[in-house]
Amino acid sequence: MKFYNRDTEIAILHENEQQAVRNSATFTVLMGRRRVGKTSLVTKAFEGHQYAYLFVSKDSEAVLCGKFQQAIEEQLGIRVYGRLTHFHDFFEVVMRESQQRHFTVILDEFQNLHKVNPAIFSEIQDIWDRLHRDSHINLIAMGSIRSLMKRIFDDENEPLYGRPTSKFTLLPFTIEVLKQIFRDHKPDYKNEDLLCLYMLTGGVAKYVELLMDAGCYTKEKMLNYFCRQDSYFLSEGRDLMNQEFGDESNTYFSILQLIAAGLNRRTDIDGSMQKDMGTFLQNLEKNYHVISRLKPILAKPNSKTSAYEISDQFLRFWFRFVWPYQSLVERKQLALLRQNMGQHYEQFSGRTLEQYFQQEAMESGHFTLVGNWWDRKGKNEIDMIALNEFNHTGIAAEIKRNPNKLSLTELTQRISSLPPSDFGHYNLNLQTLSIEDM
Repeated sequence: MKFYNRDTEIAILHENEQQAVRNSATFTVLMGRRRVGKTSLVTKAFEGHQYAYLFVSKDSEAVLCGKFQQAIEEQLGIRVYGRLTHFHDFFEVVMRESQQRHFTVILDEFQNLHKVNPAIFSEIQDIWDRLHRDSHINLIAMGSIRSLMKRIFDDENEPLYGRPTSKFTLLPFTIEVLKQIFRDHKPDYKNEDLLCLYMLTGGVAKYVELLMDAGCYTKEKMLNYFCRQDSYFLSEGRDLMNQEFGDESNTYFSILQLIAAGLNRRTDIDGSMQKDMGTFLQNLEKNYHVISRLKPILAKPNSKTSAYEISDQFLRFWFRFVWPYQSLVERKQLALLRQNMGQHYEQFSGRTLEQYFQQEAMESGHFTLVGNWWDRKGKNEIDMIALNEFNHTGIAAEIKRNPNKLSLTELTQRISSLPPSDFGHYNLNLQTLSIEDM
């Protein structure tokens, strides 16, 4: 699959590089979940430029520095006499060389330095503070474990707090880019196929690439590929989450399985787990950013009317259809796994369709708030409300897979339940949306 989109991110990287050339060193932090395309982005952005790509593996400090020393010699022509065994010495060599000339250094999976030697971050701070004003290095630290990257750079007690000159997160492909990819590979694709691609990948570049390169352009082929014996996807969810959770992965996995199955209220989760899960839910939301706490749109900050949802489309699907059936995966009974997906596909993808239209509304740039609304009793639910807080306009929509089940009359009745104090000054356009409107 060819390289798609990312024009804005490439422009940021190039502007930071030019700043390092003209003035002094720049330090960019680039975050993003695994497989979202960070490495492809930087290699594309710096194609034809002088840069060194250094992957931070979980080796001993001496072994890692030996790899880095060889890499900068081959990629940047930096000759070092003797063998570097400490990161402090390696980084000082690079920083002093950058006082003579400009180049880019990319440290991928930067957070792994904590495993190598936690003192390395203090060493980077010391050398950076002393040398960066006279340096022309364009330093890029990339990381996929968001909780660790946020702690390294956003915790004011950490040594690298306040050092980066630029920070941004690489997001999955937008819906419009997914459509463009599908148009390039199969111009006559069906909306059902687009919905399945969105549901399985969430726009994550690696997942999209796997399906497109395998010629999986239909819903059936995508789900079959997902359940193949050699499928990359079957173990991906576990690999992703083990990397984040560490020793407490069992509890987090259980909570995510409950949420994926539809038990998304705090009381339901506590009841199923037979204890208070508040701390774990807060970590999943605030530290790991795996779940979102949904509230009715325009609800007060202290409103107790809320529900949890897995934010990542791939993980939402994986925890619903793969993790609960690990015994089938281990026994290679993948035909049964695939059969179960087919039996529950329509019900599960109904909520996916709501998320699709909500994301599309937010990406349109016309609205400042997008979400659901429901009353305290869980009735009179409105599938999507999108508001523009500046001109007090918006849309309210009922969303169903089957257009024959849509009713503008029922939607109008539900709209009458909206609190006038919150929604009275908004001019809402009512819509009904189905899979045909994708």
